[in-house]
Amino acid sequence: MRGVVLDGGRVRVVDDLEVRGPGPGEVLVATAAAGLCHSDLSVIDGTIPFPSPVVLGHEGAGVVEAVGAGVTHVGPGDHVALSTLANCGACADCDRGRPTMCRKAIGRPGRPFSRRGKPLFQFASSSAFAERTVVRAVQAVKIPGEIPLTSAALIGCGVLTGVGAVLNRARVGHGESVVVIGAGGVGLNVLQGARLAGAATVVAVDADPAKEAVARLFGATHFVDASAVPDPVAAVREVLPTGADHAFECVGSVRLIRQAVDLLDRHGQAVLLGVPGFTEEASFLVSSLYLDKTIMGCRYGSARPQRDIALYAGLYRQGRLLLDELVTEVYPVEEFGKAVDDARHGRVARAVLTF
Repeated sequence: MRGVVLDGGRVRVVDDLEVRGPGPGEVLVATAAAGLCHSDLSVIDGTIPFPSPVVLGHEGAGVVEAVGAGVTHVGPGDHVALSTLANCGACADCDRGRPTMCRKAIGRPGRPFSRRGKPLFQFASSSAFAERTVVRAVQAVKIPGEIPLTSAALIGCGVLTGVGAVLNRARVGHGESVVVIGAGGVGLNVLQGARLAGAATVVAVDADPAKEAVARLFGATHFVDASAVPDPVAAVREVLPTGADHAFECVGSVRLIRQAVDLLDRHGQAVLLGVPGFTEEASFLVSSLYLDKTIMGCRYGSARPQRDIALYAGLYRQGRLLLDELVTEVYPVEEFGKAVDDARHGRVARAVLTF
């Protein structure tokens, strides 16, 4: 079968992958569509370290082909969106409703794939850039069959991360103010999360003026073109003179992390969603934090995927959550190289690969 493999720094589409069948508590999924996320690009360029050879991809949707013993919530023929969160369901963090903190779900990649007799790692417990993949049952979330799988694929990472950061982590309140730095795939979902939360003023900041229209579509009330002003922080403060209640950094730049902190009003929160290099350090004025300001990380939108994916699918069916509009371009998996180039140059909000 076809898949995208990273091996020793080289990425290529292969057609001789194999995947084992599902064991107890596992699900075999025929992948229909998978979003190309910047986390995939970060693995390719080494920003996110990961062992190789590895089958890439972590944002997908497809159709269940088979289930292992003990799996009852999905069955063959069901449409599912895939979560990357292979949490155990039994530890203290899972029991507290914090599956993103499950220690058994982090840093323990399996190897269900093989190629020419050699095992390959699974990226983010998912490897959605393969025609078929095996995931833990908790990762397969049943969705209505009428949702296009090219759109449903984006729920499992970009939507969970962005909307979840607003609703679950920051808990943005009705009438509050929000600044979103970076209007890419995650940033757009932060914008629509702010809209869903009832934020009154939502400022999108991006260095590409072409993103203004889509940013406003997803929920921005104002747009700052960072390439056209000498000081983006000052430009935002023209809209929010005392600062923002919430600032989300969605790029992964330590310089922009500092901007997010500097943009906060008293009692404000800076939420870090972008991923800088693992050894990079950010700086801020410690004195500013004594005004009850907070800098917080956010893993995977602090999501509870079985609950949240179903919720977001329902909001999509009600016309309240935008999914189709996230899909800028659809590529057959054989055009992976073109999709990567378009994503790196900001030509797409989300590129989606199909099989």
